[in-house]
Formats: sequence, structure tokens, C-alpha cells
Amino acid sequence: MNMNKKRVFYAMPMHAFLCLCVAFTLNACGNGDSGLPGQNGNSASNMAASNKSASDTPSPATPAANAKILYASPIGSGAACSQGAPCGLSGAQQAVRAQLSAGAIDVAVQLADGPYRLANTWAFGAVDSGTSGHPVVWYAASGAHPVISGATQVTGWSQLGTSGVWTAPAPANSNTRQLYINGTAAPIAQRTPAQLGFKGGWQGSATGYDISADSAAMAWFAKLNATQVAGVEFDYPAGNGAWTESRCRVASYSDGKLVMTQPCWKNVTSRATFSQASGGLPSMSSSKMPASLQNAVGLLQPGQWFLDSAASTLYYQPVSGQSVAALDVELPRLESLLQGAGTLANPLHDVTFSGLQFSYATWNDPSTSVGFADVQSNLRMTLANNQGMCGFSSPAGSCPWGSLTQPLANVSFSASNNVTFSGNRFVNLGGAGLAFMYGSSNNLIQGNEFTAIASTGILLGCTYDPTPGATNAAAIKQNCNPSPSLVAKDTVGTNEIMTGNTISNNVIHHIGSDYSSACGITLLFGRKTTVTHNEIHDVPYTAITAGVIQGHVDEANHPQESVNINADNTISNNLLYDYMKVLSDGAAIYVEGHQAQYYYKADGVTIDPVATLAHGIQIQGNVAFEGNNTNFTYYDDAGSEWINWKGNVAFDSSPRDQGGCSPTGHFWITGNYISGSLNTYPYCNQAIDVNLGQNTTIASLSDVPTSLLSNAGLTSAYQSLAASVSSKMSYASPVSGNSSQVLVAGGGFLSDPPVFFGSVQAANVQYLSDGFLIASVPAGSTATNVTVGQLTGRINDDNARFVYAGSWGHLANRGDGDYLDDLHYTTASSDTVTLTFSGTAIQVFGEMYTDQGNLGISIDGGAQQTVNTVPADGQRHGNVATYTSPTLTKGAHTIVITKLSGTYATFDGVNIFQ
Repeated sequence: MNMNKKRVFYAMPMHAFLCLCVAFTLNACGNGDSGLPGQNGNSASNMAASNKSASDTPSPATPAANAKILYASPIGSGAACSQGAPCGLSGAQQAVRAQLSAGAIDVAVQLADGPYRLANTWAFGAVDSGTSGHPVVWYAASGAHPVISGATQVTGWSQLGTSGVWTAPAPANSNTRQLYINGTAAPIAQRTPAQLGFKGGWQGSATGYDISADSAAMAWFAKLNATQVAGVEFDYPAGNGAWTESRCRVASYSDGKLVMTQPCWKNVTSRATFSQASGGLPSMSSSKMPASLQNAVGLLQPGQWFLDSAASTLYYQPVSGQSVAALDVELPRLESLLQGAGTLANPLHDVTFSGLQFSYATWNDPSTSVGFADVQSNLRMTLANNQGMCGFSSPAGSCPWGSLTQPLANVSFSASNNVTFSGNRFVNLGGAGLAFMYGSSNNLIQGNEFTAIASTGILLGCTYDPTPGATNAAAIKQNCNPSPSLVAKDTVGTNEIMTGNTISNNVIHHIGSDYSSACGITLLFGRKTTVTHNEIHDVPYTAITAGVIQGHVDEANHPQESVNINADNTISNNLLYDYMKVLSDGAAIYVEGHQAQYYYKADGVTIDPVATLAHGIQIQGNVAFEGNNTNFTYYDDAGSEWINWKGNVAFDSSPRDQGGCSPTGHFWITGNYISGSLNTYPYCNQAIDVNLGQNTTIASLSDVPTSLLSNAGLTSAYQSLAASVSSKMSYASPVSGNSSQVLVAGGGFLSDPPVFFGSVQAANVQYLSDGFLIASVPAGSTATNVTVGQLTGRINDDNARFVYAGSWGHLANRGDGDYLDDLHYTTASSDTVTLTFSGTAIQVFGEMYTDQGNLGISIDGGAQQTVNTVPADGQRHGNVATYTSPTLTKGAHTIVITKLSGTYATFDGVNIFQ
């Protein structure tokens, strides 16, 4: 048993983790509304039940009854597109166009199961449009899971000598920042300076580093040829502020001098500043050492990969116990999977995508000389070092602050109206998941899952169009759609404003895996946008952001330097938890800049606060908890104004639940339930015109009206989506006074899930929603080690329902092939681990090695069986099924595992069969 082996901590900020079991563990914690001026208030408890109508009925996943149905298959060909002779995607698209040209009203394409490996981007234009109320529907066949893939499956592996590294041929001209192995992103080759033995003392300059004081670093770079040096990337978590993670590549190395690529290096270390700015966009010290070095074959460690593009060779070093030949290795080739693009005069419109999965695309621009000079929320500088920080002009606002470069989305639409995405999965993507921009209006993103995405989940709008018109038309055409030539004849004005888009009932989790400043949802500029009843958790930075960066020259003293067209937007009834898991200085909901157009009283001079706020952003009924590194749960930052914070919940997220720095103001903060402070603006100018009323301080989520809690997150019609996403428990309220009930909070709960207190199941569970349950504590139990759901499939050894007796220790990050890279161990004979479970069979997992001995296993108090965990070949084997039970009667059983002999006994969890 290798108890002293240390795990390498990779610098990648997050990696998506999809659980195989439905139970999660938690050690439970122990520890009035005034309305608008002149209007009647409405308490949070009364308000909570009022918005369930939003998307109560799912969008149709199937076409109209009289639709002309065409059929597609991954192996389809030809033009028949019949059920017996299906087409490929391209053929089906041509057949749709023919049907539309012939006057067909309702046309649909049914996609069979399997991977659709695209040779090129699946492109849609105006010619692919349906008609109002009669969209062209692209949908999955019943029970099918079509995958729109931009990857090549890599085979033909061979071991590279005795190094433990394997190689395989890659397609010519391959270029990617991601590799997916068995459906999960694998980290690229990387090590920290400490792992490489670097001593530090690097001296920065305008061009790069002098590393002559670090002999180990000089020796390492000297071994690389020029091409290899130019592939090395440096990663700087929090380099440009606690909310950023910048990356730049090395250009060259010679005689102790590292030259970094430009303009990336200048954009990271020497940013322009303006005295009028109300929020800092700091430069990084040029002498700051990278947290990790990435993308060189000499950096490989177990579980990592490297692509030699010039030699068309892929390298992979498997973890212990992996058979490379048995792996599904997906190498992305495309950056864009699906792209819809029309013009303002002739948009793409009335198309629905339902039941599809979009996977295996990359985004290569951060690998170029522009790198990833992070500013905020995955917006970055790619041009001059003052990009997005222009000088000011007359009239105010005509030179928009914050015209930064936004991340590429692997599925994107521009000048597209009435497009629906319903019931799809966006998973394993190298850019952002889904984006709409350039005048796209009345689109619906509903009932989808976004996960394992390198950048942002969903993005609406464009950084270049806060005030669309003739003065910035050229910049909008160049930056807000994929084809400037396509839109060359467009006249840009108010017709370019995005209006009426809805994001509802989606689950967004484990995004920002490569670019940790990513947000779950990013809203830039638009009107009548509705973001409602979404569930966002396990994100590295802010859950939802609106107007980010654009307000950074406004504040109360000069509120109109950078105006925009935002108005009538709503963020309501979202369930937000476990956000800000990697970076700092962010929020559950983060707002900057103007959020309303001004309305005036009869004198034409005095602002009418009632009318203006009615058209401001309405942030209502959201529930946010477990905020990790949050600065303000609800954050109104630089230049933010006209926000109605009403009836929201903030718990255990930040000591400051609402506030920010250098806002303008005009805030109504009413009827909220908070565990921290409100109206807090430390170290900067205060907001003007702040109206607080009937807010309630809470000590637990159980202090919040259950009607408000149950109305946050997915609506009842979307519980099928909750069932498809692994449940996650994040909080259980303490038991206080005479109460014997515990409020359990998280997400993905099904309609009658079992709740366990340790290994004892609660007899009485009240289901509030997919995010909240109330459970009665069983007699003799305490409100600790609470888990939700029946155990099934592979269960890790850290699950709370395992009862460890004796001196068991927990060891993580060994890198020896343990399941989820951790296990329990003991050196004391007679120590036991016990589990009560429901199923028809069970397997016990652990390590087999020469320093271990026998285990005793008993089920339901039966005779103890002896299991030998010393391997015959004398080699270490991690994550081995050391015991498999006979078939059991369906129902509850108890297994007891006992250490009998050997220096160590190990336990790596179980697999339960239903």
C-alpha cells in the first residue's frame, strides 16, 4: 500500500465530473416589502407561487401530426430520407429545403441513435426556415440519443518503448485544446514549476522573462527545439485579478531569455488605464511565475495527453490499470458544430432542435499569439492593450467601453429568430455551449443540460453592440456574426437589438473547466430577456451575469458615460448553489451597467422612478446558497442602475448578500431573505437612491417560506430533466428546538427520494421541488451525514452511508488508479465497514498488493467469507473488484467487511446491482 505517494495537483481549474450513483453526501451544518414608490408591496411568501406559469408545459419534442417526416441516420446516405433508407444530415437538410420550396408547411427530420461525425460545420441559413407557428423540427427518434460530434475516434495505439506512454496516429492537420476519453475531458500534459524542480527568481520584462537565475528552468527549456518551445503555454490563475485566469504561450527561448507571444503578453502585463474608469482591470506583474506549464510531451503524467500536430501523432499516458486499446478516445476536429446565420433583412427563423446532443468540439484561438488575456467572465483582449477601454467621445456613450472579444460558442446563431432548443444536451465542448447574437429575437432555450463545457454555458448578445447604429455598424458586422460578407448590406440600427429571448428550465453545471472565469449564463445587451427557473451549480465563477464590463466608466457622479439599450429584462426563480468554486470576486447574480431606458415626468427633466424601474431589470424569487468564494451574493457593480432586487434568498454565500463597488444606483431591495448584509459598498462610491424594505435575516434555509423555495429551479413539467441529471445534495438545515425535521437542499431530486441519516432511512419525506426536501429525523439519529437517493451503480468509498468502525483513514490523490482517485485504508485487524443497501447483488472494490491480506465479508449476518487481496503476480492493482456476491433477493441487505490480516486493508467503494 503506497501511503506516501503524492498526487500531482494539475493546474486545470476544473474538470467535469459525472456521477454514476444517485446519492451524495453532506455533513449538515450546526450552527417586509415596500414595493416601488407609490405601489403596493407583495410579500415574498405570497409572491412565490405566482410565477409557476413560466414554461409549465415543455416545448414539443415531436413535430405536428400532419408533418412531412424525413429520416436521418449516422450511416444514412442518398436522398430518399425514408424510414427504410435514411439520409445523412446533409442529405436530410437538402430534402427539407426541397420540401419547403415545394410549399410544405410542416417539415421534420427524425434522427436515429448514434454519433453523427461531422466533416464540416452543420450550417443553417434563411433557406432552412419554417414559418410562423410551423417550425422545421429536427428531433431524436423515440429512445434515441443522436450525438452531433466534431471529433475523430482515435485508434491504432502502440506503446512507446517502456516509457508507459502510448501513441496513435492523428488525422493530418489536427489541432485541438481538448481530448475526451470514455466521455470525459482528459487534462493536457502539464506540470507545476515545483514538480519540474524550478527554483524561481524569474525576472519579467515587456517581452517575457529572464530565467538565468533558475538553472533547472534553463536546462528544461534548452532541451526543447524551437517548435516545442512555441507550444508551451503558461497558466496564470487570478493573474489579472481574483476573478481571472489568463494564459499565454511562449514564443522562443535562448540563453536564459523566454520571449512570450504578443499581443498576449502585453495584454496581460501592461494594460492601458483610464482615470474615468469606475472599476479596475489590473495588469499582472511581468515577474509572476506561471502556476503550471502545459502542452509539451515532456510534461506528460498519468491520465494526460499531448498532440504533436506537425507529426500527426497523439500521445497518452494511461493511469494504472487502463487498457488503452479499450478506451474510446475522441479527438475534436471542428470548432463549430452547428451554426445558424441569417441577415437582419432575411433572418433564419422558425427552427426547432430537440433531443440532440452536441459534443466534441474545440476552440483553438487561445493557442495562438492572442492567447487568453482574461478580463472578466471569459471576455478577453485580443487586439491592442486598450481593447475595450476606449477614450470618451461626444455624445457620451458613443464609444462603448467593454468591446472585448467573447468566447467562441460551439453552437451559435446570429440574425436568427424563433429558434427553439428543447431537451438537448451540450456536453464535452471546448468553447462556450450555445450563443445567440446580432439581432436574434424570440428564441427559446428550454429544458436542456449544459455540462463539461470549457467556457461559458449560454451567452446572449455581443460586446460590440450596446448602442447599435450607424456609428458602430462596421464593428458590429465584423464582430457579432460569423460572416461579415453575409451581412454587408444590412442597415444596422434598432433592428439589431435582441428582443424577447427566453432561457428557462435548463440545468447548467460543471462548465468553465478550462477557462475558469466562465459564467453559467452571460447576458450582454438586449430587451425583454427572460432567464427563469434554471438550475445552476458547480460552476467556477458567477452563476448568472448581466451587462458585464460595459458599465466600468459609470458611477453615481457620472452615470451616462457608457449607455446601452438594455430594458425590460428579468432574472427570476433560478436555483443557484455551489457557484464561485474556483475564483473570487463574483456572485450568484452579477450586474453592471445600465439596465433601463430613462422615463421622465411631465416636466421632461425629472426622472420618473416608477416608470423607469418598471422597465429596469427585475431580479426576483431567486434562491442562492453555498457560494464558496463569493464577494456579494447579489452583486451590483460598476455603473449598475435600475435594479429591482425583490423576494430573493441568499444563504451561506457571503457575509455581504447585496452590494458591490461604484454602482450608479436606483435600487429597490425589498422582501428578500438574507443571512448577510444588504446595501454594502466597501472601498468605493455608494449607490444613490437605494430603497430597502421588509427584508428578513435568516439563520437557516428552513427560515425561508417553503413556497418561495419550491418555486425556484425547474418547474414541475421538467422533472424528467432532473431525473436525467445526477442528484446533488449541498445543504441540510440544523435541528433546533423541538423540531425533528431537516430541510435538505440541492438539485436533481426525484419525486419521492429516500433520505438517509447515516445508514438509517427517514420514514417521512416531504417533496417540495427538485431542489428541496423536508425529512423527519429517524429516532436515534442526528441531522448529520445526510444523503439523498437510493444507492445504485458504483458508489465511492467516501459516501456517508458507509459506517466505518475502527481506525480507517482516507487517502486521496494517489494517482494509483483508485476510483475517483481516493480510497479508505486501515492497519488494524477487526476494523469494519458496514453498508445497508437495496439491490440484487453487490461488488466490493479495493486495491490488491503484496502488503495486504485477507478480508472477511458477511451479508445479512451470514457466515463470513474470506477474500484474499494479495495478487498472484505480485503487482499493484488499483480499483479491483475483490468480492462479488451471489444473487440476492430484491430488497434491503447489510454487508459487513472486516480486516482479517496483512499490513493494510483497503476499501474503494462498491457496485450495487438493482
